[in-house]
Amino acid sequence: MKAVAAVLLLASGVAQAHYILQSLVVGGRPTADWQYVRKTANFQSNGPVTDVGSRAMTCYQLSPGSEGAQTINVTAGETVGYTAKSSITHPGPMSFWMAKAPAGQRAADMTGEGAVWFKIYQDKPTVAGNGLVWPAQGKSVINVQIPKCIPSGDYLLRAEHIGLHSASSVGGAQLYISCAQLSVSGGSGSVPSQLYSIPGAYKATDPGLVVNIYYPVPTNYRAPGPAPLTC
Repeated sequence: MKAVAAVLLLASGVAQAHYILQSLVVGGRPTADWQYVRKTANFQSNGPVTDVGSRAMTCYQLSPGSEGAQTINVTAGETVGYTAKSSITHPGPMSFWMAKAPAGQRAADMTGEGAVWFKIYQDKPTVAGNGLVWPAQGKSVINVQIPKCIPSGDYLLRAEHIGLHSASSVGGAQLYISCAQLSVSGGSGSVPSQLYSIPGAYKATDPGLVVNIYYPVPTNYRAPGPAPLTC
């Protein structure tokens, strides 16, 4: 009973510690909030998306369009930091996705609708005797490498962290999402042939979204969605 009570207390405490994903670090320099990231609907509340079938899953935008965000130049193979304010406090997986602008469009024109997305990064926890250890938890900047094997052009870079502290039932997972606008140079190759729609890449009943991470401690974990691109 004491173990169950401790789990409930921990879950209720972390449930208040929400966050936003609001800026980038490029070339070692932090950018201003919402300068290159589209402003999200939780910019004041810090609240998450819980319906994986909702349109909020795409970029969690406050309003349609670019939201006044600019597009920043990066090089294929460069590491970009994505900032969380104040930090990623919840346990759970971090992923990054990209979508290339169609011919004749810019990143600022993109809606992110349709099968245009591919995953470029997915972390996974270390399984320990007393729980799962998540690479992103506690961090205020999460780094991701822009793949070398994608063509040059404009892209949306979508950051997604899934809080699993209340995910023991359907709809309990909390998703923190935003999209930045990039112009990638120095790329090569082509976009992956298998692309995904967001929403559409996840089902509410996916095992990676419905899991009790506290008791009994899982012996493995697989994040929802496809494997990331490998160059």
